[in-house]
Amino acid sequence: MDGFDERIDGTAPEHWAPLSPVYTGIRGLCPRCGKGHIFDGFLTVRDECEVCGLNYAFADPADGPAVFVQLFACIPGVIFIIMLQIMAQPPWWVHFLTGVPVLILTTILPLRPIKGWLIAAQYTNKAQEAGTTKLWDELHRQKD
Repeated sequence: MDGFDERIDGTAPEHWAPLSPVYTGIRGLCPRCGKGHIFDGFLTVRDECEVCGLNYAFADPADGPAVFVQLFACIPGVIFIIMLQIMAQPPWWVHFLTGVPVLILTTILPLRPIKGWLIAAQYTNKAQEAGTTKLWDELHRQKD
């Protein structure tokens, strides 16, 4: 069938049953077929799915991943550093050796899964700007 088989849930390409945006997104898998990949690099979105041909031109999570990381990762990381200062009053190098890795791990690692989840949620919920219905239909037309 033109380069793509059945999906991970066993359905044929003609019957694209919706997959969970959380399941596909955090794994970086195509939200339509569940086999292809969303990303070409760490955060670079592919042009299209290499399995089903879904065009990712609709994918625009904008600042969403950064906002989620700031709300749910940076704040606890900064609280950790502040609490370390209040409770132990260590020298600056202890903050450097503990705080920098904590902030790097809590900000960089979650970016890709969150961005994937937001892209998959855009596809699943058919999120689009007002007045772009024709563009959405063109982007998501199945390849013959």
